[in-house]
Amino acid sequence: MSGWTHHQGLAVGMAAENIDTDQLIPARFMSAPRSAGYGRFLLHDLRGPDFPLDAPGAKGASVLVAGRNFGSGSSREAAVYALVDAGFRVVIAPSFGDIFAANAVNNGLLPARADTAALLPALPAPLDVDLDAQTITGAGQALGFDIDPVWKTKLINGWDDIDMTASYRAQIAQFAAKRREQAPWIWDTSERNANRGTAPTPGRPS
Repeated sequence: MSGWTHHQGLAVGMAAENIDTDQLIPARFMSAPRSAGYGRFLLHDLRGPDFPLDAPGAKGASVLVAGRNFGSGSSREAAVYALVDAGFRVVIAPSFGDIFAANAVNNGLLPARADTAALLPALPAPLDVDLDAQTITGAGQALGFDIDPVWKTKLINGWDDIDMTASYRAQIAQFAAKRREQAPWIWDTSERNANRGTAPTPGRPS
C-alpha cells in the first residue's frame, strides 16, 4: 500500500446521514471474489435516477463528502473495499463508525472528520486534500479536518497494523534483550526443548 500526503480530485456529495456498511455493500455481494472488484457493488441498493454518484458531473470522483455517522453498522471490511475499488481515496464526514474508519486507514482511505454542511451544496467540484496540514480547500471553502495521529502516520507511510508494529522493531528488540536478562530461565527452557525437539512433559523437570 502506497503512502500519501496530498490528494487532488473531484468531490461528490451525499448528504444522507447514517450510511451504514450494509448500504455501502449489501451482504449478498460479499461472496464475490475481490479480484473482480467491489466498486460495482458500492451503494448498490440506494442507486436510482437521481443518485448523486451517478450524475454526469460526478464521473471519476475520488472524494466523497457525506453526512454524519458514515460507515456505521457492521464491521465488514468489504465496505471499504467497495469505496477503494470505486476509486475513492478520501471520505469527508462529520463523524464515522469507529471500525469502518480503522478499516479505511488500513486500506489507504482517509476518513477525514469535518463539518460538511457548507461544502455539500457546492459539489460536485474539485477539492484539494492536504493530509500533512489536515486541510481541505476548493468549492469556495477552506477548512481543517481531524484524524487520529496514529492513523495519520499510517496513511502517510502506507502502513497497516502489522507495518505499524514493525516500525517499533528496535524498541521490541531492546525490550526482549532486557527481558532475557531479567528472566533468563524462560529462554533457557525453550532453547533446551528446541534442541531436544520435544516439549516439556507436565509434572516432569525439563
